[in-house]
Amino acid sequence: MRPVGGREMLGKVGHAALTLLSLLLLWQEAAAIEVPLDLKQPPTIIKQSVKDYIVDPRDNTIIIECEAKGNPVPKFSWRRNGRLFTIGKDPRVTMRKRSGTLEVGFRSGGRPEDYEGEYQCFASNDLGVALSNKILLRVSKAPLWPKEVLAPVPVTEGSPLVLPCNPPPGLPPPLIFWMDSNMTPILQDRRVSMGLNGDLYFANVLVQDAHSDYSCNARFNFTYTIQQKNPFNLKVQTSRKVAETPPSFLSPEGSGSSKMVLRDEQLLLECIAAGLPTPSIKWFKRGGDLPAQKVKFENFNKTLKILSVSEEDAGEYVCMADNRLGSIRHSIDVQVKAAPYWLDKPTNLVLAPEENGRLVCRANGNPKPNIQWLMNGEPINKITETPASANREVLGDTIMFRGVQIGSSAVYQCNASNQHGYLLANAFVSVLDMAPRMLGPKNQLIKVIMNNRTFLNCPFFGSPLPELRWFKNGQGSGLDGGQYRAHINGTLEIKRARKEDEGIYTCVANNMLGKAENQVQLEVKEPTRIIQAPTHQSVLRGSKASFHCKVVSDPSLPTKVTWTKDGERLDLGWRLKKDEESLTIPSVTENDEGIYTCTVKSEIDQDSASARLTVLDRPDPPIDLDLSDPSARSVRLTWIPGNERRSPVTEFLVQFEENHWEPGRWQDLSSFPGDLNSVILQLAPNVNYQFRVIAINSVGRSQPSQPSPRYKTTAAPPDAIPRDLRGWGSDKDNMEITWEPLRDLEKNGPNLQYNVWWRRKDSGDNWTNVTTSESKHVVRYTETYVPYEMKIQARNELGSGPESNIVIGYSGEDKPADSPTELRVSKVSSTRANIHWKPVDLSSVQGEFKEYRLYYWREASLVPGVVVSKEKMTTGFYTTVPEPSGILKDLVPYSKYKMFMVVANSRYESLPSNNVEFTTAEDVPDAPRFFRINRRSLDTLYLEWGKPLEPNGILVGYQLAYQRVNGSRLGPQQIETFRPNETDFVLRLPDRNARYKFNLSALTKVGKGEVYAEESPHFTNEAHIDQVDIATQGWFIGLMCAIALIILILLIVCFIKRSRGGKYPIRDKKDLPLDPVDQKDQDGSFDYQNGSSVRDRNENENSSDEDNKPLQGSQTSLDGNVKESDDSLVDYGEGGDGQFNEDGSFIGQYTVKKDKDETEGNESSEATSPVNAIYSLA
Repeated sequence: MRPVGGREMLGKVGHAALTLLSLLLLWQEAAAIEVPLDLKQPPTIIKQSVKDYIVDPRDNTIIIECEAKGNPVPKFSWRRNGRLFTIGKDPRVTMRKRSGTLEVGFRSGGRPEDYEGEYQCFASNDLGVALSNKILLRVSKAPLWPKEVLAPVPVTEGSPLVLPCNPPPGLPPPLIFWMDSNMTPILQDRRVSMGLNGDLYFANVLVQDAHSDYSCNARFNFTYTIQQKNPFNLKVQTSRKVAETPPSFLSPEGSGSSKMVLRDEQLLLECIAAGLPTPSIKWFKRGGDLPAQKVKFENFNKTLKILSVSEEDAGEYVCMADNRLGSIRHSIDVQVKAAPYWLDKPTNLVLAPEENGRLVCRANGNPKPNIQWLMNGEPINKITETPASANREVLGDTIMFRGVQIGSSAVYQCNASNQHGYLLANAFVSVLDMAPRMLGPKNQLIKVIMNNRTFLNCPFFGSPLPELRWFKNGQGSGLDGGQYRAHINGTLEIKRARKEDEGIYTCVANNMLGKAENQVQLEVKEPTRIIQAPTHQSVLRGSKASFHCKVVSDPSLPTKVTWTKDGERLDLGWRLKKDEESLTIPSVTENDEGIYTCTVKSEIDQDSASARLTVLDRPDPPIDLDLSDPSARSVRLTWIPGNERRSPVTEFLVQFEENHWEPGRWQDLSSFPGDLNSVILQLAPNVNYQFRVIAINSVGRSQPSQPSPRYKTTAAPPDAIPRDLRGWGSDKDNMEITWEPLRDLEKNGPNLQYNVWWRRKDSGDNWTNVTTSESKHVVRYTETYVPYEMKIQARNELGSGPESNIVIGYSGEDKPADSPTELRVSKVSSTRANIHWKPVDLSSVQGEFKEYRLYYWREASLVPGVVVSKEKMTTGFYTTVPEPSGILKDLVPYSKYKMFMVVANSRYESLPSNNVEFTTAEDVPDAPRFFRINRRSLDTLYLEWGKPLEPNGILVGYQLAYQRVNGSRLGPQQIETFRPNETDFVLRLPDRNARYKFNLSALTKVGKGEVYAEESPHFTNEAHIDQVDIATQGWFIGLMCAIALIILILLIVCFIKRSRGGKYPIRDKKDLPLDPVDQKDQDGSFDYQNGSSVRDRNENENSSDEDNKPLQGSQTSLDGNVKESDDSLVDYGEGGDGQFNEDGSFIGQYTVKKDKDETEGNESSEATSPVNAIYSLA
């Protein structure tokens, strides 16, 4: 399989697919023939060292690689500098087993430099010799800088300067950079920059360039060493006036130069100019535009770079330097040469006996390369003629073979070279006679992703070259064309795999010696995709972060989701929580910041998505506060910003504390943008300040910085004018002049006082003034409500501040002398009335005229039974016209109102005007107070409503309009009217699912009032029928009364039978005293049969036969005898006239008990009352 859409094929099937793809690409790109290694074949070089091989002298071992394959296994030999290199004679050199790789060891001595030179590997067997490239072995060098004493470099301010580096030659060349003695890089910009040769160029020198430690450094990457040149001491000579100069080129010099670059290498063009002001550099190409896709500008536009040069990049490049004094140009002629590069590289050739073939070796370059053929490492034109050579013909870059024979196998080399380099390629010619054979695994299963380009490989071999055909599911002719394409190497390409492409594919290879076949089963799967990818998040430290990763895939492919952070597998541990679709990080910390990647893998593909987690926090506080540039009212505050914590600082807040008025209290002074760290603070005089700074970002505020040193400003006269100067009267004959005192930081000095001036307005009088340290002054004995002019000024020991503007104030007010008269109404409607009155003379108001204030209240409703609150309400009318009027709104209809009017100033009201009564007209009523719809049965609706809260007149009835609702359509409207005392209605439904829309309104003689709209609920079955309150039904009330009467009768009968004996409540009033041993029960009851308390009886149940006598009508005792009570309450009263008082105690004197004979036989005739029976149960 080939990776498509960024997905990667994995698993055992995926590995097989990758193998097939690799072989396919080999055939497509190089047209190579893969001969099975179990067949005899000439050697093939499969691994070798690079042509230009630089080694580190500190390594203990130098390895020169050369590996080859062939059958028989190749043998290896080496040549060094064109001569046979005998490995056995040098104890330091060994060759690896079954390989030609050399290892040169220096553990026991020797120098790597002794083994520098050109090496070439030869791999040979019985069928031929293959050659490696010529490998130039060189040892890396890092020479020391020549010792030199550098004299100080004098230069005039404004002049150009070049500090030469001249690094020692190294292998490979070192990396150059400039630093000072503190190992800090020299700052480079448009004016100062380093050239390609390592020199440091100054377009013009400034005074601040004078340093004694300009040092050039060379870093040698192979040896990891840095060599440092002795530093330059630059002395800048200043002058009163620095003359400006036009541009001139420092590098390259003159107006033109040339540059040669090889194809595919990097092109670097440089123009560095001098001048004051510093010139700007621009680039052009004559005869065309600069290739925007390839060109990059570096070193402040002084360097033009093209990474991979091609022939079309040749031409004339022009750089222009200009400043305001002029411009100059320099032309660079760029020539693009080329070392040889392949157009048609020779590849292995397998032929059957008597077959024809050819080897082609085509290369290009500038200049055009020379082509040389070799056979088994020897020039082909110097090889002795043999019978096999008669079948071979060399035609320049092509060798033709005709009627080849067994035994003519060999390895041919093509060498293409020019002055800039060479190419060497090995290609063997193998003559074989073999029937087709399949090289791949049998009956392979290939799983692919839907809609991807798919390759089914069928590697085969045979000589002559077999013909290969593909079949699907064993049917039809060969597959080639349309959706399918059969490649020469046996691979079948399916341009876009679909579900219907699934099946068993058979490849069949045929030649004259036989045939072979193999099968591949193809399954097409849905792709594995992330449909909800994690998104970038910026969260506060300590909060929760969640990344979502929702995946869909083919149901038959198991998937696994893994998370990585910054490319490393994420260890979930106890804190992180992962489920099928998300990763949650609770209480994030700074260590959680990074890029989180969700990767989902199946056996044949994968998908991934990444998101960055940024942990935001409050910034660290600024440090190192410093004060400078002090003046009378300002100082410069400088600080070093703290760590921003990944959220840029947007603001710095400067706070101050002073130790005189509010020591220890920090106050905000000023805010500044987040890109400043040095500011001028504007201060108040006579304050001993210290400062601190708070950094603010999107998360919040930092902790305050440490305080700065204290700074005290000098005293000065006040700058501020007291605010809010006012004059007003607290009494009718005074005026209080008040103002807001200056704040502490506005006093500017000690002993603050206020100069206050006043005079009557428009009087022409002189100003009267007073000096006070208070914030109020009272002017007494003034006339009532007259205007005054006032002004104020602050002063301290150092002088007076500015005067305020003149402010108008007024003396005190008095009660208005006159009241409005002739108050009346007109045009009274249901909710409005026009008000008229006779105004007062404004001079009689004796103060600031505010309004005519109308007091009105609802005295009563004209509807009987409606209670009103009579709460007084007010409304104001500001008018000065001779015949004032106004409109009184929002009145309640059909009501009686009363009102009166006063005139008001700022403090007082006048006496009331005449009282006026009026009534509002009748109007339509409000909506009914409520409207309920209940369902009593499946075919009826019960409607109930309440009277309006404000009938606004005499109700004459109600109107109910209703329509049947059928979806979005309404049926015909039906109207029902009701008398005023009717508040319910039963509607019979035509069917159980009918729904209605109701509009209910109350009526007066004026018309229909506000509508109360309701819609009947949608009932679907009996379970939705509203519960009916059966307690209000007549049949239920009758049934309950009957049951209660029966229970009462039964109780009376029981009480009559139990009325004799028992316990009765005894109250305080008794005529007959009790025996001292007699005791009451806790509830006040007493047993009159034997004179003992119930408690005593319970304790002595067997002490007397009388104790066990049951009450009349009670159950029989254990022995089966029933004993009736011998006495009753009536026996102790006066006949049957005994009564009970309110607390249930018996009224009247206890009499002597009647004779037993008198009462016997009359037991049932003297029935005890139910009340007595109840007390007996107590």
